[in-house]
Amino acid sequence: MTEPVVTTNLSKTYGEGAIAVHAVADVTVNFKEGEMIGLFGPSGSGKTTLLSLLGCLLKPTIGTLSLYGQEVFGQKESVLSDLRRKYISFIFQGFNLFPALTVFDNVMLGLYVKGERGAAAEQRARKIIGEVGLADRSDFLPRDLSGGQKQRVSVARALATASPIILADEPTANLDVENGFKVMEMLHFLTKQQKKCVIVATHDTRISDTFDRLLVMEDGRITKKLTRKS
Repeated sequence: MTEPVVTTNLSKTYGEGAIAVHAVADVTVNFKEGEMIGLFGPSGSGKTTLLSLLGCLLKPTIGTLSLYGQEVFGQKESVLSDLRRKYISFIFQGFNLFPALTVFDNVMLGLYVKGERGAAAEQRARKIIGEVGLADRSDFLPRDLSGGQKQRVSVARALATASPIILADEPTANLDVENGFKVMEMLHFLTKQQKKCVIVATHDTRISDTFDRLLVMEDGRITKKLTRKS
């Protein structure tokens, strides 16, 4: 079976010559279905840039990146947009919720982007909002939610779109311990029960034991690869 994401000597450089910044340098790694991977490192280590490359939000300077066997490097933006829509859902540190939309409408928006409409999509959205414990907040606006609730809306949106690859950027950074672990439990469910490929960029040491693999980044490079023992 083709692995969801494969990179070879993937690099992203900003600037040239003496002022060049190698945000990601020579990263070669594969990501599998049913596996939750942590990209761990301090601010500036390159993990968010790598996540953006994996999500086709940035184009690499050199190297290769394939999604389910389709090469990304050199593709037009229209093709990258199609790849994102087909394969990828994002969970952002800042939640990225639309303030004028209710919880329900924010989740539905993710389905609209994927081309899903009508009663079946609405039923799916409400079911998943209930699964993340927000059924009684379905008609609330983001301003009326706690940080943990907002992040659960982001997770619900990722659940609803059913994308095979979930990319999460610092999903627990703004949360307390209890809500942070709730979000990680949801991501673990996506990984193991729905066989998603879940990749999380984080510097939160509290959740380091929740990953199947931990890729430690420093100065744009993966300096250590740790696999959790069964």
